[in-house]
Amino acid sequence: MQHADRLSDFESLLWTLERDPQLASGFANITLLDQPADLARMRARMTRAAALIPQLRRRIFTDPGRLAPPRWVDDPDFDVERHVRVLHLDPPGDADRLVDAAMACCRRPWDPDHPLWEFLLVDGLADGTGAMLQRFHHTIADGVGMVRMSEQFIDLERDPPDPDPIPLPRPEPLPSVVGASRDALGHTLGRTLESIRHGIATTGEVIGAPSRLRDGARHGLELARALGTEIGAMGTRRSPTWTRRSDDHTLRLLRVPFDDVRRFAKERGVTVNDVFVAGAAGGAGAYHRLTGSEVDELRMAMPVNTRNDRSAGGNAFGMSRVLVPTTQEPTVRLDGIHEILGGARTSPGVSFIQDLAGAANLLPAGLLVRLARAQVATVDFTTSNVRGAPFPVFLSGARVEANHPIGPLTGTAFNLTMLSYDGSLDMGLHIDRAAVEAPDLLAQCIAHAYRELLDR
Repeated sequence: MQHADRLSDFESLLWTLERDPQLASGFANITLLDQPADLARMRARMTRAAALIPQLRRRIFTDPGRLAPPRWVDDPDFDVERHVRVLHLDPPGDADRLVDAAMACCRRPWDPDHPLWEFLLVDGLADGTGAMLQRFHHTIADGVGMVRMSEQFIDLERDPPDPDPIPLPRPEPLPSVVGASRDALGHTLGRTLESIRHGIATTGEVIGAPSRLRDGARHGLELARALGTEIGAMGTRRSPTWTRRSDDHTLRLLRVPFDDVRRFAKERGVTVNDVFVAGAAGGAGAYHRLTGSEVDELRMAMPVNTRNDRSAGGNAFGMSRVLVPTTQEPTVRLDGIHEILGGARTSPGVSFIQDLAGAANLLPAGLLVRLARAQVATVDFTTSNVRGAPFPVFLSGARVEANHPIGPLTGTAFNLTMLSYDGSLDMGLHIDRAAVEAPDLLAQCIAHAYRELLDR
């Protein structure tokens, strides 16, 4: 049983891997605005949000000896002004400077003594518009949880009445070393007893209903097959070109009309996500051909949403790794991806990482990082698809024009993350420069792949 104030086993794993920059799991977003957002209003809204969502005012505390997953504790020095600031853009204040600022923001290591998020209101855009850079660590929320959390600071009109303020709770004192150790031991003992009780109850149910044994065996066989698929996916990356990795990253912004994609997907009997992935895979294949390499398929990592409630924040996703075709013929590629992703969403292997996270966290941190590096070394690129608002929204007096997410690379050549918003699919193409030596060419190839699909 998971303690409410503790990170889940999976979130604990993400936090441990943060010590390796190439495995860092922070994500960000560039929000383009029709005018600069109001700093005072944004700080007031985020103060209110922090009163409602504890992780926004808490930091991570690791118990002595890593006897239990880390816990959320109040930051006694929480100050919203530390987290919501103005960023002055260097001249000429164009899109390139904005992207450079976003990459610099993403490269900064987190301060573990304070909550793991920041909002930077951008000042100095040459055309007089505004922007905001948002950054969160994955322990606070996944993409879906972040979209739901954003309901606390977005509006449906430019100048709505200010919501009633909610005072921040008085911070609780940090636990003592003795108290933390005692609580960690109690937590571990409680989980052990819960596992024993669950095992006894399950045994009794099987004795009373033999069909449960058959069902359990069938589920075990399915899981074994899924894990076999995951293990089979281990090995080398499929790209002969994208073999190097670094901490030198760049970003390109892409946009595709949502209505065109939705209409095309309906005509073909596929999903919007199928079309999204087909464009990414097609662009990746074209990049290889144009740079002198041939590749028929690449291995892609893709988070799968497992959330079954309406909660904001938190993490509820599995990770699927699949081989996707990169063939030149767009509809052949799309049909193949549709079949592959249909099976990936329902595979028991999607929960592979969560199932093993508890055991993995018992390993020494250094060994855990090496094992994680070996796993991500099997993947060529990552895609992620998040659903946003289908209508215009506002941010502290400014209308949101576009939302371009920046997903974590975690050891892959690129991450293409898509966020739907007001009739568009806004994408952030996050690229490792050591792997992809011509980032502009890759962006052009992916953009062309979407045009090819939608022109069919």
